Amino acid sequence: MSVPRFRSVLDRFTAYKPGKTAVSPDGRSFKLSSNESPFEPLPSVQEAIADAARRINRYPDNNATALIEAISARFGVPADHVAVGCGSVGVTQMLLEAVSEPGAQVLYAWRSFEAYPVLTALAGAESVQVPLREETHDLDAMAEAITERTRLIFVCNPNNPTGTAVRRAELERFLDRVPEDCLVVLDEAYREYIRDREVPDGLTLYGDRPNLAVLRTFSKAYGLAGLRVGFLVAHPVVAEAIRKTMLPFSVNSLAQAAAVASLRAEDELLERVESTVKERERVAEALRAQGWTVPPTEANFVWLRLGERTLDFAAACEAQGISVRPFPGEGARVSIGAPEENDAFLAVAEAYPHRNG
Repeated sequence: MSVPRFRSVLDRFTAYKPGKTAVSPDGRSFKLSSNESPFEPLPSVQEAIADAARRINRYPDNNATALIEAISARFGVPADHVAVGCGSVGVTQMLLEAVSEPGAQVLYAWRSFEAYPVLTALAGAESVQVPLREETHDLDAMAEAITERTRLIFVCNPNNPTGTAVRRAELERFLDRVPEDCLVVLDEAYREYIRDREVPDGLTLYGDRPNLAVLRTFSKAYGLAGLRVGFLVAHPVVAEAIRKTMLPFSVNSLAQAAAVASLRAEDELLERVESTVKERERVAEALRAQGWTVPPTEANFVWLRLGERTLDFAAACEAQGISVRPFPGEGARVSIGAPEENDAFLAVAEAYPHRNG
């Protein structure tokens, strides 16, 4: 019996899989697999969502006018430099659709954000993966890998899943080596968690670099993962091209209202971020005291190099109702949750019979 014909690329990769939720025999469940904020939205944000819900019978503003104006005011960038999408993943897809065509190459470090290879393949471009060096971007090797076919380069800073970050001097040297007709996307999904002053804010770099775009999200520090809203800041020619690829009405009304309200309440939100940063340092120090090797992290997660023991360690966590994000043969990414969640994870790590030091 004949079947419908689909693109051959679908046979060559596995679709993106979100972090799982584990439940222990006694009913405990701590999800530390998706880098989510452990805090519910602030009351003012919840009120904005409730108010917007009363008008849900209407289509959202496809131009996201109020949201773009709020982003423009908060970050001090012109409104025509901003494009929004359905989470930073949605904006990533928009970027790839804008630059990809047969023969085009997309360059990024590996391992990095899991969506890069999936979305690149779906866009019809070719992935060029450059191995990490000491679990961070090898920018010299990435620069050497650029060819005439390279259309877009992702630099995930801090890197997901290792948490490591590249600093200003090395990043600027890299950007100076990139051809002007090649777009560099600085993926700063975890920007709010950075405390190393040598790690640059991409918005201070893009002004005199027309081929640099900065990608941000409201999913992590702003705690709106369930509503899906992200944005890009770039020179108008880039932002305009990206907006052309946006799926109509993909940033829904609730997401727009919540993001605007979150920007208004940013001082309160950043207090929550600070508590997560303190927990991150506590967890990392405790793991090192236990004998684990934990790379410096500037995100809301830690990375454990586990090699062939990765799945066994993840299973040990799952047995106690703790879900982490395993990357078979490499390591596990563990989100920073509430103190109780972090303590439960540290207990499993302490009891695990092996170390990776």
